[in-house]
This record gives sequence, C-alpha cells and structure tokens, in this order.
Amino acid sequence: MLRKRRPLQSKSEVVLRSIVVTFLVVYMLIFLIIPVIIAFAGSFHIWNPLNGTYKWTGLDNYIRMFQYPTFWLSMKNTVVFCAVVVFFRVLLGLALAYAITSRLIRHKTFFRTIFYMPTVTPLVAVAYVWKIMYNPQFGLVNNLFGFDINWLFSSDFALPAVMVMTIWKDFGYAVILFMSGLMSIPSDYYEASNIDGANAWQTFKYITLPLLKPTMVFVVITSLISYLQAYVPVMVMTKGGPGTSTFLSSYLVYDQAFVKYNFGYASAIAFFILIFTAVLTVFSFKLTGENS
Repeated sequence: MLRKRRPLQSKSEVVLRSIVVTFLVVYMLIFLIIPVIIAFAGSFHIWNPLNGTYKWTGLDNYIRMFQYPTFWLSMKNTVVFCAVVVFFRVLLGLALAYAITSRLIRHKTFFRTIFYMPTVTPLVAVAYVWKIMYNPQFGLVNNLFGFDINWLFSSDFALPAVMVMTIWKDFGYAVILFMSGLMSIPSDYYEASNIDGANAWQTFKYITLPLLKPTMVFVVITSLISYLQAYVPVMVMTKGGPGTSTFLSSYLVYDQAFVKYNFGYASAIAFFILIFTAVLTVFSFKLTGENS
C-alpha cells in the first residue's frame, strides 16, 4: 500500500518559520549568550563601568571570593534557605494536594484557586505586605500570635521570617503540580490495593509516592534552581540586614555589582553560583534515581 505523501510546505510557511527561528536565535544571542560571555570575561578583570576601569587581574577575583567571609556567610544562608523552603514547599504541597484530591473534600476548584493565588501575585508586592505584617508595632504577626519580636531587625529571626514569606508565596505551585500528578494515577492501582487489604498508609507509601516520583523530582529541581537565585525577598524586606545576616549568594552579587560597582568580583561570584547550581542539580537527579 502506497504511503500518502505529506503536502509540501507553502512558501509563506517556510518564510514564517525562518523568521521565528531567526528571532529566537537573535534573542538568545543578545539576552543570554553574549551577556554570559561578557560576564565570564569580566570575572577576570577589575571592572567598574562608571569610571571605565577594565583591568586584567587573572584569578584574583576568585581568590578574593574564597577569602571573603561574607561570601561564605551568604553561601551558608543560601543552603539553609534552599533546604528549608524546598522541604516545606514539597511537604505542604503534597499534603494539601492529597487532601484536596481525596473524596472527603468538595469544591476542589475553589481550594486549588485559593492556594494558587499567592503564586501568581507579584513577588515584590507580597514581600512588601509581609514586611508590614512583620512590623513590631502594628504588624499582624505580633498582634495575632502575641509575640514581641522585631522580626526583620533581628539577626536570629530575619532569615526565618523571609523563609516563611517565601514558603507561603510559592507552595501553591507545588499543590497544583501534585494534584495533577495524583489525578493522573490510574484508579486500578488503588482498587488492587483495596482488594489486597492495604491500609491508607500502605497505599500512600507503596503506590502514591512511587508514582508521584517524577512530579516530586520536577518540583525539587525547579525549586532549587529558583531559590539559589533568590534575592528579591531579601532586597525588599531586609536589604541583607541586619548587618549581613540575611545575605544570600544572589543578593551578594547584586550588592557587589549594583551597589559597590565591583562588576568583576560580582561576575566571579555569579559563575561560582552557576557551577554550584549545576552540580547540585546533577546530584539531585542522581539522588532521586533519575538519569535524565
């Protein structure tokens, strides 16, 4: 039997595809590839665009980075920030998604919308609102729970306060993803577990969790990549303070580049973060048993 030949593309379709591909290539060159190359070259220079300084220093910026106590403080803060926020994002997202998709909960669309609303709200606006809520005189947090804590001006509480805001802002995204994953699990598995006499915990442990593994890996990896680059919450709520207690690695890059105009040093830190993110992502894939 002769196979039906695909119709030839019209000249207009070819032109349109060429325009789209050309636009994407030019966009990637201008806004991604060329800036990365310039920044990488700048990491080997003393670079201050305000006074035109661009002097070769070799590896001095990288050596200085490893000798800078604030750099190590920012890396420690970043690791703690990522670990806590990712853990609670996954935990709350999975727990709420499991509860919403259960037969006990009605109006699933309503709850899904409520939990997802903070995710689509601009981060700057959310950070400002939470900054007001943390105000020690008239803030909602102290007044509601009876605390007497100066949240954002305490080196002990400032970073946890930013973490709480970030978890509240972002866990709704995990809820939606886990709900999608839960609803895609065939009901045959659960029917078989009921026939075998498995209880709710055994069903969750041996059926739900293994089948949700791809979704969980996606949530963890994308969360790590996002939070390793987080600086907006710190910039809005604490500006790295008190002192340098809430410096995250990306905020350190912002501080060195756009506050102190040490663009070469900031570029060196940025490339270290890039390598660190890549290594951590690969390690996460290996840890979860994913090869791609």
